[in-house]
Amino acid sequence: MRKILALSIAVAAIALAACGGRYGSTNGGTNVIPGTLAYTAHLPDGRVVTGTMGEELPSEGVGRIADSYWSATLGGFTQSKYSQALGFPPKTVITLTNLSANISHTLDFVAKIKGPPANFPTNPNLPISAAGGGKFKKGYASGAISPGKSVTLTLVKPGIYLIGCAFHYSEGMQDVLVVKKNATPGPEATPPA
Repeated sequence: MRKILALSIAVAAIALAACGGRYGSTNGGTNVIPGTLAYTAHLPDGRVVTGTMGEELPSEGVGRIADSYWSATLGGFTQSKYSQALGFPPKTVITLTNLSANISHTLDFVAKIKGPPANFPTNPNLPISAAGGGKFKKGYASGAISPGKSVTLTLVKPGIYLIGCAFHYSEGMQDVLVVKKNATPGPEATPPA
């Protein structure tokens, strides 16, 4: 009987831990995401928002989303718990954190688009060395971000951008970043099995 009770308590604790995160947005919510690392966005209105942007392979936990609005599969970047289209106001200063336990990633400018569909190029030339001086624009590359490490970038101009990881673009680390007034995250991916 004691073993059954102990097992029941352990299962309940695991379930509570799995469901304990709160989802947020650029309105100031707090997020618990894979890797439980903290990172911030300094919004142009002076607010500081925590838990707003991170990256890892979709297979590591953030999943992928078949986004019907963008007519594309998005993955590897998140503003809350799972992969999603990203959205921030212009002039936001973001600290981007690599949530992976043991894999380096990048965030690179891929292309600027006018709107859906998000047609990701098949094999873009994405650099692994830093470029762009910390300002997100054409030619921006974060450089390799080691596991648990961060880079800071400023979203300079409004627009709709395709972004990707130089190391894992072909593995689905491709996303849409919308920079416009009052922008917020897009829909979240289905949790991984």
